[in-house]
Amino acid sequence: MDCGEVGRLTLDEPGPHGGTGEGPTPLQAVLGALCGCEAVTFRRTATEMGLTYDALDFEAAFTIDIRGRQGDRSVRPHFQTVRVRAVVSAAEPAGKLAAVIEETEARCPVMNLLLDAKVNLRVDWLHDSGGTCETVPRHTTGP
Repeated sequence: MDCGEVGRLTLDEPGPHGGTGEGPTPLQAVLGALCGCEAVTFRRTATEMGLTYDALDFEAAFTIDIRGRQGDRSVRPHFQTVRVRAVVSAAEPAGKLAAVIEETEARCPVMNLLLDAKVNLRVDWLHDSGGTCETVPRHTTGP
Protein backbone atom coordinates (compact mmCIF):
# COMPACT_ATOMS: atom_id res chain seq x y z
CA MET A 1 0.00 0.00 0.00
CA ASP A 2 1.34 3.43 -0.93
CA CYS A 3 1.30 5.69 2.13
CA GLY A 4 2.45 8.78 0.24
CA GLU A 5 5.31 10.75 1.71
CA VAL A 6 6.00 8.20 4.47
CA GLY A 7 6.61 5.31 2.09
CA ARG A 8 4.96 1.97 1.56
CA LEU A 9 3.26 -0.34 4.01
CA THR A 10 3.46 -4.08 3.40
CA LEU A 11 0.86 -6.30 5.02
CA ASP A 12 1.13 -10.03 4.60
CA GLU A 13 0.41 -13.39 6.17
CA PRO A 14 2.88 -15.98 7.46
CA GLY A 15 3.99 -18.68 5.02
CA PRO A 16 1.76 -21.40 6.53
CA HIS A 17 -1.26 -19.17 5.86
CA GLY A 18 -0.37 -18.56 2.22
CA GLY A 19 1.71 -15.39 2.60
CA THR A 20 5.40 -14.63 2.42
CA GLY A 21 5.83 -13.25 5.95
CA GLU A 22 7.17 -9.93 4.62
CA GLY A 23 5.04 -7.79 6.90
CA PRO A 24 2.54 -7.82 9.72
CA THR A 25 -0.82 -9.44 9.16
CA PRO A 26 -3.78 -7.17 8.53
CA LEU A 27 -5.08 -7.90 12.05
CA GLN A 28 -1.68 -7.07 13.56
CA ALA A 29 -1.81 -3.81 11.62
CA VAL A 30 -5.23 -3.03 13.13
CA LEU A 31 -3.80 -3.72 16.59
CA GLY A 32 -0.89 -1.39 15.79
CA ALA A 33 -3.37 1.21 14.56
CA LEU A 34 -5.26 0.93 17.86
CA CYS A 35 -2.12 1.48 19.94
CA GLY A 36 -0.92 4.28 17.67
CA CYS A 37 -4.29 6.00 17.68
CA GLU A 38 -4.55 5.74 21.47
CA ALA A 39 -1.03 7.20 21.75
CA VAL A 40 -1.60 10.22 19.51
CA THR A 41 -5.06 10.84 20.97
CA PHE A 42 -3.62 10.61 24.51
CA ARG A 43 -0.84 13.07 23.64
CA ARG A 44 -3.28 15.58 22.16
CA THR A 45 -5.74 15.18 25.03
CA ALA A 46 -3.03 15.40 27.70
CA THR A 47 -1.77 18.62 26.15
CA GLU A 48 -5.27 20.12 26.08
CA MET A 49 -5.96 19.08 29.69
CA GLY A 50 -2.56 20.18 31.04
CA LEU A 51 -1.23 16.73 31.94
CA THR A 52 2.50 16.18 31.57
CA TYR A 53 3.97 12.71 31.22
CA ASP A 54 7.34 11.18 30.47
CA ALA A 55 6.43 8.06 28.49
CA LEU A 56 3.54 5.98 27.20
CA ASP A 57 4.13 2.32 26.35
CA PHE A 58 1.75 -0.28 24.94
CA GLU A 59 1.57 -4.07 24.85
CA ALA A 60 -1.29 -5.65 22.95
CA ALA A 61 -2.62 -9.05 21.95
CA PHE A 62 -5.69 -10.46 20.25
CA THR A 63 -7.49 -13.73 19.71
CA ILE A 64 -9.48 -14.87 16.71
CA ASP A 65 -11.44 -17.99 15.92
CA ILE A 66 -9.82 -19.09 12.66
CA ARG A 67 -12.99 -20.89 11.57
CA GLY A 68 -14.49 -17.53 10.59
CA ARG A 69 -11.63 -16.84 8.19
CA GLN A 70 -12.00 -20.35 6.81
CA GLY A 71 -15.59 -19.72 5.76
CA ASP A 72 -17.69 -20.71 8.80
CA ARG A 73 -20.27 -17.92 8.72
CA SER A 74 -21.44 -18.69 12.25
CA VAL A 75 -18.08 -17.37 13.54
CA ARG A 76 -16.93 -13.75 13.23
CA PRO A 77 -13.84 -13.55 10.98
CA HIS A 78 -12.32 -10.69 12.98
CA PHE A 79 -11.10 -10.28 16.55
CA GLN A 80 -12.74 -12.24 19.31
CA THR A 81 -10.80 -10.40 22.03
CA VAL A 82 -8.32 -7.55 22.16
CA ARG A 83 -6.27 -6.84 25.28
CA VAL A 84 -4.11 -3.75 25.65
CA ARG A 85 -1.83 -2.77 28.52
CA ALA A 86 -0.92 0.93 28.49
CA VAL A 87 1.66 2.25 30.95
CA VAL A 88 1.86 6.00 31.50
CA SER A 89 4.97 7.28 33.27
CA ALA A 90 3.98 10.50 34.99
CA ALA A 91 4.36 12.35 38.27
CA GLU A 92 0.78 13.64 37.94
CA PRO A 93 -1.96 12.47 40.35
CA ALA A 94 -4.01 9.41 39.33
CA GLY A 95 -7.25 11.41 39.21
CA LYS A 96 -5.91 13.82 36.61
CA LEU A 97 -4.54 10.90 34.60
CA ALA A 98 -7.90 9.11 34.77
CA ALA A 99 -9.68 12.14 33.32
CA VAL A 100 -7.26 12.25 30.37
CA ILE A 101 -7.67 8.50 29.78
CA GLU A 102 -11.47 8.71 29.79
CA GLU A 103 -11.39 11.57 27.29
CA THR A 104 -8.80 9.76 25.17
CA GLU A 105 -10.97 6.65 24.93
CA ALA A 106 -14.04 8.72 24.03
CA ARG A 107 -12.10 10.43 21.20
CA CYS A 108 -10.03 7.55 19.79
CA PRO A 109 -11.51 6.61 16.38
CA VAL A 110 -9.88 3.16 16.17
CA MET A 111 -10.94 2.16 19.68
CA ASN A 112 -14.51 3.24 18.98
CA LEU A 113 -14.51 1.42 15.65
CA LEU A 114 -13.62 -1.83 17.46
CA LEU A 115 -16.20 -1.19 20.17
CA ASP A 116 -18.87 -0.52 17.53
CA ALA A 117 -17.89 -3.86 15.92
CA LYS A 118 -18.68 -5.49 19.29
CA VAL A 119 -15.09 -6.65 19.81
CA ASN A 120 -14.44 -7.73 23.39
CA LEU A 121 -11.89 -4.98 24.02
CA ARG A 122 -10.16 -4.30 27.32
CA VAL A 123 -7.56 -1.61 27.84
CA ASP A 124 -5.78 -1.69 31.19
CA TRP A 125 -4.14 1.65 31.94
CA LEU A 126 -1.32 1.66 34.49
CA HIS A 127 0.22 4.68 36.17
CA ASP A 128 3.99 4.46 36.67
CA SER A 129 4.82 7.16 39.17
CA GLY A 130 8.50 6.52 39.65
CA GLY A 131 8.81 2.76 39.67
CA THR A 132 5.45 1.87 41.21
CA CYS A 133 2.78 0.78 38.71
CA GLU A 134 -0.82 0.97 39.77
CA THR A 135 -4.01 0.46 37.78
CA VAL A 136 -5.71 3.75 37.02
CA PRO A 137 -9.24 3.68 38.46
CA ARG A 138 -11.81 4.86 35.93
CA HIS A 139 -15.54 5.33 35.75
CA THR A 140 -15.89 3.94 32.23
CA THR A 141 -14.31 0.90 30.61
CA GLY A 142 -14.76 -1.11 27.44
CA PRO A 143 -17.18 -4.07 27.35
